Amino acid sequence: MDRFHIPPAQFNLQGLRLTGPEAHHCVGVMRHREGDSIVVFDGQGLEVMGKIVSLSKNEVVLSIQNQSKTPPLPCAITLAQAIPKGKNMEAILQKATELGAHRIVPLLSARTVVHVDEDRADSKAGKWQHTVIEAAKQCGTNWVPRVDQPVEVKRFFDEKPRFDLMLIASLQPDARHFKKVLADVREEGSGRKPSSVLILIGPEGDFTPAEISLAKGAGCQPITLGPQVLRCETAAIYTLSLLSYELQS
Repeated sequence: MDRFHIPPAQFNLQGLRLTGPEAHHCVGVMRHREGDSIVVFDGQGLEVMGKIVSLSKNEVVLSIQNQSKTPPLPCAITLAQAIPKGKNMEAILQKATELGAHRIVPLLSARTVVHVDEDRADSKAGKWQHTVIEAAKQCGTNWVPRVDQPVEVKRFFDEKPRFDLMLIASLQPDARHFKKVLADVREEGSGRKPSSVLILIGPEGDFTPAEISLAKGAGCQPITLGPQVLRCETAAIYTLSLLSYELQS
């Protein structure tokens, strides 16, 4: 069944309706008509199956047939991703949504090829937020990850982020195996799994030694992703897949 997104601030169960681009997509693209049933969700767990009672090009009014609330995943995973060039960031956002990321922080590292000035930061973040909403529609999740504005690595750590577990993918010789780190976390927590995790993925040339030192000083543990050097989009998918398998069950 077709799914549409209504932001939480506009999700009114007493007068449920699609407006703007979502209404156009419902009527003009998907060709829905009065009497059709569709699914709408707010991106924070709430899902409603509704029946179209009236519609126009700019508005679709729904009556509620049933509703449900999906609980959040046990572990809130934040992906801090150095922005890659081309369309790779959109691909990472899509896959991160499918793999249950809670938050995505686009990082501007010293070796990041893409430069985002302050004037473009808002539009970039808005475009990326739209990407994860579309990915949530397609994969069926009722939780949409938050996409932050691009931020430099130093500024991100200056804000002193707090997580139960902080990791950074690294090519340096002191990086430990991912599986060993997770095993140690389980042992130290007497079997309890962390409820919040940060994973940093660098650009193609890896983070600089200074950035890695900064991350380690903030509490990040360097991890290796294996003997091969992975592309940044592969590294993001790999780490999120392992974290999802280990922590979300």
